[in-house]
Amino acid sequence: MIVFAQLATVAFGAVSVSARSSAELAAPYAGTKVFRIPTSNASSIFEYSQLVDRLKLDTWTDDLKEDSYIDVQVSSENIDEFEKTVNAIIASHGISDKIATMHEDLGASIAAETKGMFETTSLAAEDVDVSWFDAYHTYDDHLAFLTSLTTQFPNNTQLVSAGTSLEGRNLTGIQIFGSSGPDVKPTIIYQSTVHAREWITTMVNEYIAWMLLSTCHLENLLPYLDKFEFIIFPFSNPDGFVYTQSSTRLWRKNRHAAPSGSSCAGVDINRNWPHSSWGQSTGASTDPCSEAYKGASSWQKLAVEVIGYLDWHSYSQLAMSPYGYSCTKEAADAEELNSLVSGFATALKAVHGTSFESGPICTTIYEASGSSVDWNYDNAKVKYSFTVELRDTGRYGFEVWAGVKYLWENMEA
Repeated sequence: MIVFAQLATVAFGAVSVSARSSAELAAPYAGTKVFRIPTSNASSIFEYSQLVDRLKLDTWTDDLKEDSYIDVQVSSENIDEFEKTVNAIIASHGISDKIATMHEDLGASIAAETKGMFETTSLAAEDVDVSWFDAYHTYDDHLAFLTSLTTQFPNNTQLVSAGTSLEGRNLTGIQIFGSSGPDVKPTIIYQSTVHAREWITTMVNEYIAWMLLSTCHLENLLPYLDKFEFIIFPFSNPDGFVYTQSSTRLWRKNRHAAPSGSSCAGVDINRNWPHSSWGQSTGASTDPCSEAYKGASSWQKLAVEVIGYLDWHSYSQLAMSPYGYSCTKEAADAEELNSLVSGFATALKAVHGTSFESGPICTTIYEASGSSVDWNYDNAKVKYSFTVELRDTGRYGFEVWAGVKYLWENMEA
């Protein structure tokens, strides 16, 4: 079954990689810190932006908002100047909050999260259990996990493919269905790892698959399998994901070869969907070196009718609906969709006490043109099109189960 082709194939050439160890992956970030700095007004944001540009720093916060914060990655040689300048900006603007350290040593954090990940494992069907979610895994191990699920639950699953990536990796997903069999009920698609470094989204997507199959009787999930079927793609960007495990841990884009005249590889495939907004001048970048680079052209083909679509990302605490490309245009189903994402957030808070913001993408996080949610809603006519930004660095990602079940209960088949 071809579900949606070219998820990560918006390139004309690929960039090859080779394996690295956990220590090698962490080494480039040794001594690097990540700071959270508070903002006040537009003037403070402008001064921070000048500092970031001057020191050529990476930010972990895409949208710079007043009375909020910016997360900035600072290498060891720039730490003293960065802290001195930021503290001066905070003082000059009378900002009450102080600079906070998110990662004291980013290299150590990466080493800790990848510990044991590169050890050779052999995953058999009987090995598939909840312990899988105690650690991150390699791309090959993830494929073995999906295969093992189909072996353990043969009456309710089958593997599906959305084609191959630029580097020849299969875009593998798992289809989950009830007693009626596949391709009968309305379909919900879950997509993750669009942005290569967001490993937690892969695990959350697989957790949903595992919970649907392993606890369908215990948690009374059978009505959902009678109402919907699910196609779960843990990897929408397998080449980028492998690159984060073999070369650059914080790589975001796919592995599109650098265009002529540039040395910067990769396209942000969540700015590359063939929505009418792809050509607008805001919400994405035309600079190949930008992490939001939309590519020289959008991809063109997607098939299969679905009723629901959810794209997992990290990190923030947001549940969002269309639109991303405009902060003034309202979706035709805005009232229902905004009610659903609000209910998603309420369900999480009731169970975990965790606060998620909810609302349309553009007004909740930032303007984003050529996004998957807008394309699915407008072009594919997928009414229930959403995206969720998971909490923090991933340690709390599995809290979303309550919100997911809320959506299943309240979406019309």
